[in-house]
Amino acid sequence: MNRRLLPIFLFALVMAAIPFIPGMPPFWIVLLDNIGLAALVAMGLVILTGVGGLTSFGQAAFCGFGAYTTAYLTTAHGLSPWLTLPLSLLVSGGAAVFLGLITVRLSGHYLPLGTIAWGISLFYLFSKLEFLGRNDGISGIPPLSIGTLKMLDPGTIYYAIWIAVIVCALLTMNLLDSRTGRAIRALRRGHVAAEAFGVQTARAKLLVFIYAAVLAGLSGWLYAHFQRAANPTPFGPQAGIEYLFIAVVGGAGYVWGGVLGAALVVILKEVLQSYLPLIFGGGGGQLETVVFGILLVALLQLAPTGMWPWLVSVLPFERKRKRPDAAEPLPPRAPTHPDSGVLLHVDKARKQFGGVIAVNDVSFDVQAREIVALIGPNGAGKSTTFNLITGVLSATSGKISVRGKSVDNAPPQQVVKLGIARTFQHVKLVPDMTVLENVALGAHLRGHAGAIRSMLRLDRADEAKLLAEAARQIERVGLGEQIDQLAGSLSLGQQRIVEIARALCVDPMLLLLDEPAAGLRHMEKQQLAALLRQLRDGGMSVLLVEHDMGFVMDLADRIVVLDFGTKIAEGTPAAIKSNADVIKAYLGAVA
Repeated sequence: MNRRLLPIFLFALVMAAIPFIPGMPPFWIVLLDNIGLAALVAMGLVILTGVGGLTSFGQAAFCGFGAYTTAYLTTAHGLSPWLTLPLSLLVSGGAAVFLGLITVRLSGHYLPLGTIAWGISLFYLFSKLEFLGRNDGISGIPPLSIGTLKMLDPGTIYYAIWIAVIVCALLTMNLLDSRTGRAIRALRRGHVAAEAFGVQTARAKLLVFIYAAVLAGLSGWLYAHFQRAANPTPFGPQAGIEYLFIAVVGGAGYVWGGVLGAALVVILKEVLQSYLPLIFGGGGGQLETVVFGILLVALLQLAPTGMWPWLVSVLPFERKRKRPDAAEPLPPRAPTHPDSGVLLHVDKARKQFGGVIAVNDVSFDVQAREIVALIGPNGAGKSTTFNLITGVLSATSGKISVRGKSVDNAPPQQVVKLGIARTFQHVKLVPDMTVLENVALGAHLRGHAGAIRSMLRLDRADEAKLLAEAARQIERVGLGEQIDQLAGSLSLGQQRIVEIARALCVDPMLLLLDEPAAGLRHMEKQQLAALLRQLRDGGMSVLLVEHDMGFVMDLADRIVVLDFGTKIAEGTPAAIKSNADVIKAYLGAVA
């Protein structure tokens, strides 16, 4: 059996055997049912909050959509519970589309505040609608049944709940281990780097929002047929906060952390409810909440990133990552690379922030098979010019074109499609992804598998090509030994090289490098220069920003000098060295 699936198979066997343990109290089966229901919601929060970086306190409301949909249709219209399952998921997903289009546009503290706002609103809506039974809710919901087997007791519906948990865990793991999953994981570090490699960040955010809502809707559907009643209380703001606690305590970035967190929180609450009244003579009601909060804080002090990663770190085995298999090479992203002519044309580009002119009518070209350096003092406008070229910022005026095609104010996703890839002044990698995974993000536009194919594991051929391309570029830049290391564990210089490998995965005809030699030792700079010359000789053009004048003078074919946003000189390295304006503004200052 696949080593990846073996632990899940063993876990499934253990869970299947638990109800048959002699003397197993029915109460524990009920507890396990509740753990499974909470784990489904927490799993959605893992991918939404822990992976995608979108904090939501409103997931309990989506449970309510799933529960009330099946409750109403089975009691008022007599539909089979199994027929209401897709309808419950559809209603939850549809509500997520509507709320997500509003919510995912928010950022910072406005996002969680927005989820709290609509979570409270939906809770009160459930309690006011007459056809949903107002505060009393809906009772008499029929049980799930298969043939003559009716799941009337906790021991029979137990299997339905835990089959759902295991299947959803597999689907979620498959999704994260894919092209789409890498795009989602890149969201947590901001949208700029992801968009620079073609990720439609708004669409990716909406996708994870809907996916988390559908898992919550499934939990609500199972809850309704487990309790055989639905009322607003379990779907209120307090429950939403508790689900987020579960995901964080278990490990917000880990699928099985959602399951572990659900077990810890549900069991902890039950133990406190059972024993505090005995200790305090029936007066522990309010104290239970206080002790519960203290214990959760203690758990987070013990394991700030969650209990699952802490548990994995103390287990006596080392997980070996599998290197990518050999695969058919990806076809060139661009059909042909031009051998001559103007590749990039910047004509009087201007960027103004209020009264500050960051880039002042700058003009220059980059020819095919050429290395051009953009230099100048700090604050000269070099990185801003990069951002104008790549669509991160919109130009106030002027024209920018690639091979004669205008990219004025085009979004980054459109610019990268034309064959322009870049690195960043401040490294933008996902530190808890491996070097291979970070670099593979650069090939995002060269893959085609979507979320559904990824969840069903039908993307393996496509994924193998992307990972093989990423591995090839990593070897190309000399980091083959670090391919399986987490990007956050590398030195700054190595991280900059990883960014170059990621950019090369685009198969660009123009490579924009923002201070690529910063943090590199002398020999590493020599190797980088050799690589860039090799890329130029192979047909690629390079535009770089760099402060190391020795590196620039030995490498560049032409140099453009900026000072306070204005171009003051352009020419060969020899001409720039002797230019009086450049010496006064820059070279003399750093001599």
